[in-house]
Amino acid sequence: MGEALKGLKRTMMCGEPRESHVGQKITVMGWAQRKRNLGGLVFIDLRDRTGLLQVVFGEAINKEAFEKSDLVKPEFCIAVTGELVMREAANDHLPTGKVELKGAEIKILSESETPPIYIKENLDAAENVRLKYRYLDLRRPDMQKILMIRHKTTKIVRDFLDENGFLEMETPMLTKSTPEGARDYLVPSRNFPGKFYALPQSPQIFKQLLMVSGYDRYFQIVKCFRDEDLRANRQPEFTQIDCEMSFVEEDDIIAINERLIQRIFKEVKGVDVSLPIRRMPYSEAMDKYGSDKPDLRFGMEIKNISEAVADTEFAVFKGALENGGSVRCVVAENCASMGRKQVDKLGEFVKTYKAKGLAWIAYKSEEEIKSPIAKFFSEEQLKSLIEAAGAKVGDLILIVADKDEVVLQSLGALRLELAKQLEILKDNNNYEFVWITDFPLFEYDEEENRYVAKHHPFTSPKDEDLELLETAPEKARAKAYDIVLNGEELGGGSIRIHDSETQERMFKALGFTQESAWERFGFLLQAFKYGPPPHGGIAYGLDRLVMFLAGTDNIKDVIAFPKNQNAYCPMSEAPNVVDLKQLNELGIAIKEDQKEE
Repeated sequence: MGEALKGLKRTMMCGEPRESHVGQKITVMGWAQRKRNLGGLVFIDLRDRTGLLQVVFGEAINKEAFEKSDLVKPEFCIAVTGELVMREAANDHLPTGKVELKGAEIKILSESETPPIYIKENLDAAENVRLKYRYLDLRRPDMQKILMIRHKTTKIVRDFLDENGFLEMETPMLTKSTPEGARDYLVPSRNFPGKFYALPQSPQIFKQLLMVSGYDRYFQIVKCFRDEDLRANRQPEFTQIDCEMSFVEEDDIIAINERLIQRIFKEVKGVDVSLPIRRMPYSEAMDKYGSDKPDLRFGMEIKNISEAVADTEFAVFKGALENGGSVRCVVAENCASMGRKQVDKLGEFVKTYKAKGLAWIAYKSEEEIKSPIAKFFSEEQLKSLIEAAGAKVGDLILIVADKDEVVLQSLGALRLELAKQLEILKDNNNYEFVWITDFPLFEYDEEENRYVAKHHPFTSPKDEDLELLETAPEKARAKAYDIVLNGEELGGGSIRIHDSETQERMFKALGFTQESAWERFGFLLQAFKYGPPPHGGIAYGLDRLVMFLAGTDNIKDVIAFPKNQNAYCPMSEAPNVVDLKQLNELGIAIKEDQKEE
């Protein structure tokens, strides 16, 4: 049965005692990590979020405390008072390893059943079990370390932005559905039957309104919501660091955010990020790496070999070129001896990215060039192809021919897959940052049969591309920028449209009538009649940023109470059914065929 504190005060955290504290009487409180009974002595490793401290109980120290200590089991919550002394046998792996506490008094604050998961670092347990008992999972030192890194990161962000004139302001959680992007989470309204709020996918429109309101520099660290299928490292609710600035251009926003990134990585990781961070246009990123979030820790750039194979009679290459596509390759260095079975698997891999297949050339030596397509080329053509690919003796050339979109996507993915298989990035602890700029303003949506905004409908076109809105929207570029680290997008933003005429042209290019645009975004368009300033901003994925800082590849590790891959919480069992009375108040009926059995 648990004892009350009765005025007992903790004087130190478990991870704090050092040699300089020896001789002091202290009180520590925490959880019993493990207990060892050696007959005349009982040792308990006591744990809190700061670390472990060894506590020793003995008949000679205090008989009552010694007898009570033997009742303690793992995860009992206890308080111990006693004198801090030097340990006879130091533990050099523990910050508190040179000292121990002689337990003169112990209170068992609460007892614990045998935990369903071990409270230890690097736990190998099923994810759903960890999520079901998340409150125990979060006791583990490695998990606590991650959430402390998250706290430190958000504090650095707040301090930096405050120093630079940003005001922290909140925007609404219950807002209007503006379906242009991912699916909204909807909240029914009791006061307005049949009408719904939407949870925000981002604070986009509201932060723009704050610029109209004259607040000049805004930020918030805010929850956002998207009802989408959860691929790897996606969550239905996630956190953004959201910023907006007035009277700025792209360079201004990039400059201040580079300094923010530099501060975060220096103070959290001790990593020096040199400024300015490299910039790369979207077109170059796609051409060289097949991705708008390229991993620059290794080379293996995509090479366009279309000219070198222009005269080929090889039907696959010829067909791709005649249909306006291209022939491109990546070169796997020193892989000419790769087994046929492994190469065939790579061929199957690119097919998942809509490529029809993978051609290959093993450049074994000047005299020996192996390839199933060699028969379609003269010796001179083959040498020309190898030269265009930039291959050396011992290299393996891997080629895809198709529409540019398919070629770049499949080779971009193949490049990353090869890096993984060949362990190119093993023990690579570099941080390769890059700004991707000059994004397309639009992308074509095959399902909707129209152009949609690549970022969002308020992104400003580049000044020199304004006239393309009506004549060639597919060529228009945006004043948009993403910050990428080691192949992952950390954040992105844009300069916004601030004049009504350009905004209307943008809506028209997106296929909105004036009426439909006002129906969706009327309150923003109305506000823009009253002298909006030029403005722009950026939003970071805080969860993804903390993943890098904490060295984990699982987004669930950096969120205290995440959902599983089905957007379900095994611990709280959300989502769940609600009372019929609640549904009646909202005027909602559940269709029979949608009820869970």
